[in-house]
Amino acid sequence: MNKISIYVLTLCLSFACVSLHSQNNRARIITTNELNDNIFYHTIERGQTVYSIATMYGVTVDDIYRLNPESRESIKAGSTLKIPQRDAGSASLDKTEDNFLYHTIQPKETLYSLSIRYAVPGPDIIEANPGLSTSTFTIGKTIRIPATPIESLPTKEVKTVTKEIDYTIAKKETMYRICRKFNISSAELIKRNPELKNGVKAGMVIKIPVETKDVVTESAPVMHERDVNALLSAPKEIKRLNMIKVALLLPFMTDESPRFIEYYEGMLLAVDSLRNSGCSIELSVFDTGNGTKKLKEILKDDKLKEANLIIGAVQNEQIAPVAAFAEKNNIKYVIPFTSRNDDVLSNANIFQVNTPHSYLYAKASQAGCDLFANDNIVLLTVPGTEDKADFMKAFKAEMKQRNIAWRELTYSAETFPTDLEATMSKDKRNVVVPTTGKLEALNKFKSPLRMLSEAKPEYNITLFGYPEWQTYTRECLDDFFALNTYIYSNFYADNLSPEVSDFYSKYKTWYSKSLINYFPKYGILGFDTGMFFFDAIKKYGANFENNLGKIRYKGIQTGFDFERVNNWGGFINTNIFIVHYQNDYNVTRSEVR
Repeated sequence: MNKISIYVLTLCLSFACVSLHSQNNRARIITTNELNDNIFYHTIERGQTVYSIATMYGVTVDDIYRLNPESRESIKAGSTLKIPQRDAGSASLDKTEDNFLYHTIQPKETLYSLSIRYAVPGPDIIEANPGLSTSTFTIGKTIRIPATPIESLPTKEVKTVTKEIDYTIAKKETMYRICRKFNISSAELIKRNPELKNGVKAGMVIKIPVETKDVVTESAPVMHERDVNALLSAPKEIKRLNMIKVALLLPFMTDESPRFIEYYEGMLLAVDSLRNSGCSIELSVFDTGNGTKKLKEILKDDKLKEANLIIGAVQNEQIAPVAAFAEKNNIKYVIPFTSRNDDVLSNANIFQVNTPHSYLYAKASQAGCDLFANDNIVLLTVPGTEDKADFMKAFKAEMKQRNIAWRELTYSAETFPTDLEATMSKDKRNVVVPTTGKLEALNKFKSPLRMLSEAKPEYNITLFGYPEWQTYTRECLDDFFALNTYIYSNFYADNLSPEVSDFYSKYKTWYSKSLINYFPKYGILGFDTGMFFFDAIKKYGANFENNLGKIRYKGIQTGFDFERVNNWGGFINTNIFIVHYQNDYNVTRSEVR
């Protein structure tokens, strides 16, 4: 284990009174749902898939298909799915992830009315749904309900209690002897028996406080309806830190170690950049190796439990135990590399930097339709290279939903110029969208496309493509400019920008080497990740997630736009860039919000 430390500058349920309004709400809910207590409804959001929704609720894909046969073909944002309700009441209390019901919020429902309906205190519902607020407690949203039976709410406990007993003063007893007998002061005795001020007399009956063991039943403290509902809007205190403790978990002794060393080096540059802003950071670095053997030992390290932020773990088999550790110890966990991980769907502590493909394609499709809604869109297929089928499915669905027409063309070397021109419009911009991102396919059609664009500028040809195209600039940059090319990407670094040039220079000064030519560049990714999260904790404390909307960082290569996946899960980075290679040889990068 390699460890490096761097120090830089320093609601409970109310049973008392239920208003008539709340009673009416509860009655209506029961009426509408009493025949469907075994299901609830999920409103589909952009980027979600049947698989992700099933994983979110702990059911199978086949469960959803059984209740929603049409979902086998496709699902559409804004539509609802029937989800089978799991039998949470029969789940083991040791398996808290199984011990929940799910509820779809209905009109007129309140947090208070749900606490009454399910006999669960309002604060417990809030705790089970970290993302719950006035803005997310809305009709159609789903929340988790702890499966707590009514009878478990009162608690019984053996406690030492003080009771008063009657005591008759015997002959010749004095105040001193009584106090010694019951281990009580004379002042306390007189306080309970004021008549003793006139002296002790035989036969007097006085009150004596005596400690005894007794079974005490405690009910949950009563909260008013207004106070329960106010929990949704209660301001959350910023947990300030004098020292930010960060644990970085990376495989340094593997075949891919150069990239991860570069990531670590970039993060060190972020630590250095924050030095003058008064940010104090303790960075502890652990070598995880491959698999989970070394990782299991790392997770036993007390140093890790003290961390405010964990970053890293590369393989999926490593991520799961780190995610569980972070959740158990309430530590924020950043997954920087993979986009294929399900833990974020049910773990409120996770921040996933690399956008899952379904969310990426949904947002890219949205951006493409915003850009080209009034244009002539031509989908170009190059046989044998249809590697963007999932994106094309999302793009077509978005165009169909917006009533945007498109044409389709299959590439043929012999007839492509003629076939292409036949799809062109002289009245609109012509946007060509290939169904592949591969360089071999791009090389087939870019030259004839450019020739047509230059021969007949009235066609106003534009190309729309993919993240990997930015790695083809050595072969295709002139063509991108000539074809007024747009690409979408969740990572983009403009090598000609001052920010990127400055980073390259600083990196080379520190480490006497250049960045590895890989997409994305891990050194910049480490820097951007450190700058965003370290500064967020510095400004908004260990619970910075409550102020995500206020965090603004313009990344050199990475944008950050985190959205919570549901009311109880973590956050995914939904930021994408639209990169535009303009005809005047300028490159612009804009964030899609």
